[in-house]
Amino acid sequence: MSEQLQELGAYIEAKRPDCVLGWDVTKGELNMSVALANIAGLVEFLKGDPTCRFSTLVDITAVDYPGRAKRFDVVYHFLSMYQNHRIRLRATAREKDMVPSITGVHPSADWFEREVFDMFGILFSGHPDLRRILTDYGFRGHPLRKDFPTTGYTEVRYDEGAKRVVYEPVSLVQEYRQFDFMSPWEGADYILPGDDKSAPDGNVSKDAK
Repeated sequence: MSEQLQELGAYIEAKRPDCVLGWDVTKGELNMSVALANIAGLVEFLKGDPTCRFSTLVDITAVDYPGRAKRFDVVYHFLSMYQNHRIRLRATAREKDMVPSITGVHPSADWFEREVFDMFGILFSGHPDLRRILTDYGFRGHPLRKDFPTTGYTEVRYDEGAKRVVYEPVSLVQEYRQFDFMSPWEGADYILPGDDKSAPDGNVSKDAK
């Protein structure tokens, strides 16, 4: 399998040097770094070329690297059921870059691209209906970005007086929350078996013996 993927990687690079920036074979999958601007053309080639026949789009996702100038990796997973091969495409994008939509080649990319937009804020040019798909319409921010606060920006509650759902700024300040990773039972007057914490007198409690 590895030799076949090595040959396939070399074949794709030779056929589409305008798209392929680099590639390797890891854990039985072909991984390619590709040019963002040419992603749609490469996907169309991978689908229609008789040697490739990557006709099944498995997933589109992203990875956030806030410290990089090109902050995001947009990642595509394809399957060739004819050749029993998998390929992963990775394209880097800045925060304001427009990623070409591949819905014209794979209509199933519609909801995948909407999810990436919703979770990461990545924009797809040429998408027929780019709007949020997992969060509410009034949701602020993009939850899978590394700088998104764990509490979010707003909280939702039902107001009995107004008889409607209202949105309010989060009142809980994350910095003032206290987390104790030594025990899930903070405040208990006993120690669980296996807990590394000691009793107030410095001895292990009777329950833990």
